[in-house]
Amino acid sequence: MDIFQSIIMGVVEGFTEFLPISSTGHMIIVGDWLGLEQNHFVKAYEIIIQFAAILAVVLNYKEKFSPKKINLWMKLAVAFVPLGAVGFLFAKQIKALFSVEIVALMFIIGGIVFLAVEKFYKPKEHFVDDVEKVSYKQALWIGIAQIFALIPGTSRAGASIIGAMLVGLTRKASAEFSFLLAFPVMCATTGYDLLKHKSELFSDANFSVLAVGFVVSFVIAYATIKLFLKFLEKFTFVAFGIYRILFGIALLLYA
Repeated sequence: MDIFQSIIMGVVEGFTEFLPISSTGHMIIVGDWLGLEQNHFVKAYEIIIQFAAILAVVLNYKEKFSPKKINLWMKLAVAFVPLGAVGFLFAKQIKALFSVEIVALMFIIGGIVFLAVEKFYKPKEHFVDDVEKVSYKQALWIGIAQIFALIPGTSRAGASIIGAMLVGLTRKASAEFSFLLAFPVMCATTGYDLLKHKSELFSDANFSVLAVGFVVSFVIAYATIKLFLKFLEKFTFVAFGIYRILFGIALLLYA
């Protein structure tokens, strides 16, 4: 991997990680287009740019990372448990699901789900517009919805946002809860990868390439979170639903 490839992959990760369009599918396509092999260095690079995205969440919501917000983090922990438990127990079966065809199919299905939910979604006065007001029951249901993200191409952000909307959160609150929920999820997956492959991941690392990818991913992720929330002040998720369907069809043709 060279600097140019590092920049491109950093942009893709930073831009797609928190949007409901699945970073996995985009990383597959762009990585293949750039001719990248899935070797130890590329795996290390992916861990580094995911860590950068985690830091972007922390910086955007630094006021939430406080002992005073323990109640919020207890709810996020409840939302994390279903995904963590199912992912741990069925790791091999989930890995076996991976294929370009399944990723493409889940892009299309996810797009249809977004369009269907938006068709019937009518925000009401009692809807939760502040993530700190989410109940434990709502947090649990969002966590259950997030389990679908274990199917490649579904999108963790997409699954958690849909779950949040269905249990009575506003679009903005749904997106913000999804952003914060990404913190324990990505910490767990990144930490697991580091522990599992720590001996070989950085043995032949080009640290300048890693540093560039880290910075690019962080900057793009930070900006994307802010712009996404601005977008939701005026628009719905319909555009993302349409995009997912079109991208899924393109991915099937590409495969």
